[in-house]
Amino acid sequence: MSYVQPDQLIDDIIHSGVVKSNLTIKQMIIRGTLSGAILGAATAVSLTAAAQTGLPIVGAVLFPVGFAIILLLGLELVTGSFALIPLAILEGRTTIKKGLTNFGVVIAAHLVGAVLFGFLYVVSITYMGTVTTDPMVQAIVHLAEHKVLPYEAVGPGGIVVAIIKAMLCNWMVAIGTIMFYTSKSTAGKILAMWLPVTIFFSLGLEHAIVNMFVIPAGMMLGAPISIGQWLLWNQIPVLVGNLLGAILFTALPVYFSHRTRVNRAAHLDESAATVTGAETAATSAPVHA
Repeated sequence: MSYVQPDQLIDDIIHSGVVKSNLTIKQMIIRGTLSGAILGAATAVSLTAAAQTGLPIVGAVLFPVGFAIILLLGLELVTGSFALIPLAILEGRTTIKKGLTNFGVVIAAHLVGAVLFGFLYVVSITYMGTVTTDPMVQAIVHLAEHKVLPYEAVGPGGIVVAIIKAMLCNWMVAIGTIMFYTSKSTAGKILAMWLPVTIFFSLGLEHAIVNMFVIPAGMMLGAPISIGQWLLWNQIPVLVGNLLGAILFTALPVYFSHRTRVNRAAHLDESAATVTGAETAATSAPVHA
């Protein structure tokens, strides 16, 4: 009974895109900052689990806890919004300007939250920079280097590879975001989104918000990476790839596989009836001085 049929699913994700594009700037900043920090924490947990067990797949299985927290709290995660807001724009229920505003503000907020968590985490595991023996130090440095230097070594082709890995990543993340809406129960929502997100992390693909934590934290711990290298060889290409992956591989295929003139017309008729009913109720309601 908690399963949401595909026709209703399309309505729900489009409505979510409309809501997200109409948030206030303050809401976008707060929700985006919290999400950046939460994903940083989830990444740290995953790396810790992988280091303790020697099995990276254990970290991949644990990582989606961050996404579950973000989605259940109704926070903002731009990689999920990359799939939802474009569909709301496609149906004319929000504007490109509102969508771009959401993306820009939330990305900036993610960066603040992820770097803030990264700084506090680095301070904690190094005891204010006095201890470097924690195994997480080398794990983060190694991962940060791996996310930048190999792409730089290949040159322009490295940027293409980063974009492709980011597209594959957000193919899974966007599917996880949409699958979150396939259930009305909390347990169902968590299970539905957990599977695709585990896939992306286990394959070592590129997620822009995760990288906002890993690479700056690695730089703080001594990784030989400059801000320019980070932005050019990872962060910017990965954001582009995440956007393309969400739209081309997930949002549009899901939309066009289920949205028809009939069910779209039914949605519009239902919306019109709701508005008319509200207007009628308002007209017939008694007026109080």
